Amino acid sequence: MTADSPRTVAKEIVARLRGAGFAAFWVGGCVRDFLLGREPQDFDLATDALPEQVEQLFRKTIPVGKKFGVIIVVEGDRQFQVATFRAEADYRDGRRPEQIVFANAEADALRRDFTVNGLFYDPLTQKIHDWVGGEKDLRAKIIRTIGVPAERFGEDHLRLLRAVRFAAQLNFVIEPETFAAVQALAPKIKLISAERVRDELVKLFRPPHAARGLVLLRDSGLLDPILPELAATAGCEQSPDYHPEGSVFNHLCLMLEKLPADAGESLPWAVLLHDIAKPVTAGCDAATGKIHFYGHEKVGAEMAEKILQRLKFPNRPTEEIVACVLHHMQFKDVKQMRQATLRRLLLRATFPLELELHRLDCLGAHGNLELFNFLVEQAEALKHQPHIRPPLLTGTDLIALGVKPGRELGALLAEIRDLQLSDELFTPEAAQAWVREKLAA
Repeated sequence: MTADSPRTVAKEIVARLRGAGFAAFWVGGCVRDFLLGREPQDFDLATDALPEQVEQLFRKTIPVGKKFGVIIVVEGDRQFQVATFRAEADYRDGRRPEQIVFANAEADALRRDFTVNGLFYDPLTQKIHDWVGGEKDLRAKIIRTIGVPAERFGEDHLRLLRAVRFAAQLNFVIEPETFAAVQALAPKIKLISAERVRDELVKLFRPPHAARGLVLLRDSGLLDPILPELAATAGCEQSPDYHPEGSVFNHLCLMLEKLPADAGESLPWAVLLHDIAKPVTAGCDAATGKIHFYGHEKVGAEMAEKILQRLKFPNRPTEEIVACVLHHMQFKDVKQMRQATLRRLLLRATFPLELELHRLDCLGAHGNLELFNFLVEQAEALKHQPHIRPPLLTGTDLIALGVKPGRELGALLAEIRDLQLSDELFTPEAAQAWVREKLAA
């Protein structure tokens, strides 16, 4: 089976199952997105074929959840989840069912979370099968549970967070009874693994719906049990001369609204966490009445690292985000920096991410981009000075010149690098001559 688009392959999988005498449909999010005029990237399928029968029909499969009736069909470099119609019962831990019974299509639709995710579509006849009222809610832009909200959320507590995520992502409203159940059951989210929560949050804080996602997270009552440090920013006011937008929470929302479309995974979290320590470092100058947050960047870096570790973020984005939090206050002083200090900032591996955070920080407050534009010019100028980037000498070079390993060697390397960044040393030979003179003295 070959094809040039996921949609074509997904249609051909349905055709093969149908040709073998089985019922088969597209289901869930791909149907929702398709009906909304969006091109789905992932296609899930449901069928009355048993897992073993699916395996026999397709050349390459992965039994990822065979006991639950789920088989991955692999076509080229794409994977398609094919699940046997099933009903579920006896949820004891708020995460997974104790009983799985293979059933018909209608029963399979009724076990799902939200009406807009409970639609079945036949791509061969172009017919929609709606046993849950999903079409109506899709047209009305409503997120509503299938059946009693408390029961659906009791089955899998992650659905509490998914309700918020879908509402933000699709720009829908959450039906009042469903939203009331989210608010009432919000503390249950603590029972869900950090990895599952993190994956939902990463999707929630993507542009262009990140700001609405944060507001919904707060209003639903989910923000406090998931990120209490972030919830504290809602009551943290700032000096109006620098922050006319008011609280730290308002500041974060304005920044999230302005996230670029191509923002990666780290930038939204750098935004969310860059002022995370302001509530715990807030103070007020007795003479002027101005609010201050002395050292919030250093305290914030420590807090950010703990939060990201708690959510099981991988090491690399954790390091990037923490670096942004730690360094973000340096940007206000860039015009007063020595040339060597400024160049060290520009040469940091995280500088492009830090610079974008600074731009958003300005746009979410006073709106002045003077320092941002200055840094863009300096970074561009540095591109035309390739001799600046690699250090002139290494520790091995200094040892060869007679410097003993230890603190003196490190100090010399730092001094040489400083002279290089200040345009006082240009070549390795000049640096070696400087070291020999220093040693002789």
